[in-house]
Amino acid sequence: MSTINGTEIKKVVVACDAGMGSSVMLASQLRRQLAKNAVTVEHTPVNSIPADADVVICHQGLAARARVSAPDTVIVPIQVFIGDPGVTRVVNAVQRGGELSG
Repeated sequence: MSTINGTEIKKVVVACDAGMGSSVMLASQLRRQLAKNAVTVEHTPVNSIPADADVVICHQGLAARARVSAPDTVIVPIQVFIGDPGVTRVVNAVQRGGELSG
């Protein structure tokens, strides 16, 4: 399990498997929410997570694959793409500071 301070987060990746619907909407929502914090938000396949990702958000069923793809990165598994408490934890960590682990 990795940990990062929210003030150090510069890139958040929303990783998905094959679909492009809900995870793309989440990435778009996060871009708006984190725009004032100079955080880049990208959407990528779970097997192609960029090496410079600070945090990866993905469905809990993909978390093990995300950890293989990005072993030293904070992985935040979620159950639903819109309104999940895990997403709120990431947004709060970026906006208010504090530790984020996963």
